[in-house]
Amino acid sequence: MRILITGGSGMVGSNFREHVAVKSHELLFPSSQDLNLFSYEQTEKFIREAQPDLIIHAAGRVGGIQANMREPVRFLTENLDMGRNVILAARAAGVKRLINIGSSCMYPRNLDVPLSEDMILTGELEPTNEGYAIAKITVSRLCDYITRENPEYQYKTVIPCNLYGRHDKFDPRWSHLIPAILHKVHAAKLLGQTMVEIWGDGTARREFMYAGDLADALYNAADNFDTLPGTVNIGLGTDYSVNDYYAIAAEVVGYEGEFVYDLSKPVGMKRKLTSIALANTWGWSAKTSLREGLALTYEFYLNTEKK
Repeated sequence: MRILITGGSGMVGSNFREHVAVKSHELLFPSSQDLNLFSYEQTEKFIREAQPDLIIHAAGRVGGIQANMREPVRFLTENLDMGRNVILAARAAGVKRLINIGSSCMYPRNLDVPLSEDMILTGELEPTNEGYAIAKITVSRLCDYITRENPEYQYKTVIPCNLYGRHDKFDPRWSHLIPAILHKVHAAKLLGQTMVEIWGDGTARREFMYAGDLADALYNAADNFDTLPGTVNIGLGTDYSVNDYYAIAAEVVGYEGEFVYDLSKPVGMKRKLTSIALANTWGWSAKTSLREGLALTYEFYLNTEKK
């Protein structure tokens, strides 16, 4: 199968490239220099000439809570523009199969139950990443509408829970929770600091999956596309508190200091846990434990820091 994956140099694309199944298909990973996704004309021309059997749209503007709060316009417009261009260009070029990567930010805020796929657009979004969420919802709905209008075009959305792993962003200006924790705890260890600050009281709960597991799910989706649901969560089905993530990261890093809390800082949603019932019925589940995933991510971080 010839598979075109956008965002091939990002965390999702890079883990897809490192997966053991990478040689089982012909893969196209155009860089932003080769394919400008902000140009519909260039995107349509590239797809028409490449004629992939499947497109996986993984490109996007991503970042943690600080980045989303600082630049909501950028997170809304860039994700919307890229998604719209890829999907409409794919349809114009006659590509019948597409997997769009969504986000658990698409779900309503403050629901203390596992988030199932039918809950999208049933409640208020989390304000701290609302722009990003609106873009992701719109692109997902566009996929759904195209399939409704013409079932020959099967455009589906995979919604991963929060991700971390190799090729993550560790710069505090852009990083999500786990790479930010690893960076902060590592720096505290090097500097001999006895305390590390946690935003909020540490009781907020998050579901983070190792990005290599998402890559595994995407290969499974490529090989079993016909049975893949139109919209499906890919996650762990279990979550951990922020305190848990700091504690395990400290063990992995070898940091023995204490943690203090800044209750004035924003923490986002109190809990965000996806339901993986549909994914389990489809026949897939994640394999990497949190401790194993953090160790692999920290190893990558150390190797990156040395370069």
